[in-house]
Amino acid sequence: MKQTDSDEPGFPGDPAANLEHERLQRENRELRRQLEELKGAGHGGAETGPPRELWHPSSTTIWSIFLAAVALFVVAFLSGYIPLEKRRAVIAGEAHEQERALPRVEVIEVGRAPGKSMLQLPGNIQAITEAPILARADGYVLRRMVDIGDRLQAGQPVAEIEAPEMEEQVRQSKANLQQARAAVDQALANYQQGKSDTELARVTAQRWTSLAAKGVVSRQENDQYQAQYQSRLAGLESLEKAVGVQRSNVAAAEASLARIERMQSYLVVRAPFDGVITLRNVDVGALVNAGSTLLFRIAQTSTLRTYLNVPQAQASSVRAGQPARLSVSNLPGRQFAGAVARTANALDPASRTLLVEVHVPNREGALLPGMYARVDLVSPRTDAPLLIPSDALITRGEGTEVAVVRQDHRVHVQRIEVGRDYGDQLEVAGGLRDGDMVIANPGDAVREGLEVQPVPIVEKGAQK
Repeated sequence: MKQTDSDEPGFPGDPAANLEHERLQRENRELRRQLEELKGAGHGGAETGPPRELWHPSSTTIWSIFLAAVALFVVAFLSGYIPLEKRRAVIAGEAHEQERALPRVEVIEVGRAPGKSMLQLPGNIQAITEAPILARADGYVLRRMVDIGDRLQAGQPVAEIEAPEMEEQVRQSKANLQQARAAVDQALANYQQGKSDTELARVTAQRWTSLAAKGVVSRQENDQYQAQYQSRLAGLESLEKAVGVQRSNVAAAEASLARIERMQSYLVVRAPFDGVITLRNVDVGALVNAGSTLLFRIAQTSTLRTYLNVPQAQASSVRAGQPARLSVSNLPGRQFAGAVARTANALDPASRTLLVEVHVPNREGALLPGMYARVDLVSPRTDAPLLIPSDALITRGEGTEVAVVRQDHRVHVQRIEVGRDYGDQLEVAGGLRDGDMVIANPGDAVREGLEVQPVPIVEKGAQK
C-alpha cells in the first residue's frame, strides 16, 4: 500500500516543528495537483460539442515547471525545516551541557589584614574636668545668677549668700585693729620717753663718776646715780618689748580682719573654671552651710575623656598618643578623632584588663558627658595576619579546616590554625597562603577532589 502525504512522520513533542511540517506538506500537495492537471490537459479527453483546438505543452515546458516546483520545495525546506532542526540541536546541546556542568561555588581570596589594626571597645564619655560648687560661708541664698546649661567663665558669679552676723564680725575686727594700732602708738611714745630718760641718767652717771674720782662727792652718792642709770636701761628694754607686743596685737587684728573679709568674699560664689552648669541644687532663700551644701555642679566639656578596659591580649599594643576614633549611636556616620592620653601601665588583677584614658576634642559640643560610645583604637602592625571569613570554616572531627580551590579547579580540604576571632572574620595562624581561594559557606556536598567551577565574590578579608 502506498504511503500518502498525511502518513509521513511528524515531530512528536514539538508543536512548532509539526506546524512547519504540515505547511510543507500542503505546498507539496498543491504542486502535485498542478502537475496532474497539466498532464491531463496534454493527453486530452472525451468532450461534447464542437471540436476545438487544444494546447499541447512541450516536454521542455513540462520539465521547466517540474524544476520550478522542485526549487520551490527546496527553498521552503531550507528556510523552515533546516533552521528548525538547528535550533532543536542547539537546545538539545545546551540541555546536555547543563547536565554535564560543574557545580558552581563561591570563593574568596585569602588576604592579609591592613598595616593598622583596629580594636573596638565600649566606653562612657566624661567631662575632662568636673567639680561640685559648695557654699563656703553659712547663710541664706540671696541671689542665684545661673541655671543648668549656662556656660561660664572662670571667676564668674553664680550665687550670692546673705550672712548678717558676718557684717558684725567685720565691724568688730576693724575696731579691734584700731585699738591695737592705738596701743602700738602709746607703746612707741612710752618707749621714746623711756629712751630720753635713760639718756639723761647715763649723762648724770658719767658726771658723778668723774666727780667721785676727783673726791668732790662721796662714792655712795656716785653709786646711787649709777644705779638709776641701770634702772633706766632696764625700763627702756621693757618699753621696747611692749612695743613689739602691741605690734603683734596689730598683726593679729589685721589677720582676723582679713579672715573675716575673706569669708565675706565667699558670700559671692564664683565658678572655679570655664565650663557649663550641669546641676543646680539650691534656690533663693535656701539655708546653706559652709563646706557641706552643694550649690551647683560644673563641667568642662570642650575636651571629653573616656576610660577603656583593654583586654590583656591587646594591652601591649596600646601606647600614649595612639590615635583613636569615637562614635555614638545617636550620631550615625560621624566619627570623632581623639588620642590615648595615658594608660595605667598595669593590669587589673581581677579583670586582667588595662585601664586606658582617651581624650577627644569637643569644640562643637556634639558629644555630651554620660553618652555611651564605641572607641576604635588604631595601632600599626609589623606582621599583618591572614584573614578569612568565619563562614568558610569546616568543623569536623578531624579539626578546623577550609575548602581550598586551586588551579586544577578541584577542592582540597586544608587544615588550618585559627588565631584571633573578630566575629565575621578570623585570623589564620597557619595552613594557608596569601592568595589562596577558599570556598565561602561550603555545604555538605563539598569534598576532597571534587571538580568545581569557582565564582569569585567580593573579598571579605583584610578589613580589620
